[in-house]
Amino acid sequence: MATSSLFKWRHFLPEIILLNVRWYCRYSLSYRDLEEMMQDRGVKVDHSTINRWLLKYAPELDKRIRRYLKPTNVSWKTDETYIKIKGKWKYLYRAVDSAGNTLDFMLSAKRDGKAAARFFRKVLKSQHTQTPRVITVDKNAAYPVAIDALKADETIKKETELRQSKYLNNVVEQDHRNIKRIVKPMMGFKSFNSARRTLSGIEAMNTIRKGQVKGIEQGSSVSQAKFIEALFGIAA
Repeated sequence: MATSSLFKWRHFLPEIILLNVRWYCRYSLSYRDLEEMMQDRGVKVDHSTINRWLLKYAPELDKRIRRYLKPTNVSWKTDETYIKIKGKWKYLYRAVDSAGNTLDFMLSAKRDGKAAARFFRKVLKSQHTQTPRVITVDKNAAYPVAIDALKADETIKKETELRQSKYLNNVVEQDHRNIKRIVKPMMGFKSFNSARRTLSGIEAMNTIRKGQVKGIEQGSSVSQAKFIEALFGIAA
């Protein structure tokens, strides 16, 4: 989608829209927090409008950064964490490599072999990932089922090792903390679709923050902001 049409009919500058999307996905803020912060800067915008911005542009951010991600290594760490949607717990699958770089993520209503296999297929389709040498998971019985299915249809090599160890998966378990910190002020999601879209933006910002984008310094908020504006074609 072209940038010009992406922001068509919006009553606010693209820079303002992206600023709110970036802040919401990067920091532990509510929509009302952002509404107040914008008012302090002389911009009057309702929190419901910010919510609509987020649902539209967060997935677009995730999609646009993919081609700029640095290659990850062949040692995968996979785990799932809980996300509350309409008062019920759903599952966010996440995978990182041994250096802590994000491979991919997937929100799922179920936590079984089919869901795990679907997640691994999604990871393998990412441009910045490589076929794994070893996949470290916890003791969840769904993972061996998923790996057997992937080996049977030759999605992954038969030599790929599945290593089930709770204590060797600290890297990805620590990485869950970023998601938990940011979703806490949200008090749960109202729908699966809104959760999926919002989480895509949070994961994208976390990936950028960790320095996985080519040419962007880790922890440099200024270079990150300029990159995102350039990504959407609005940089000065």
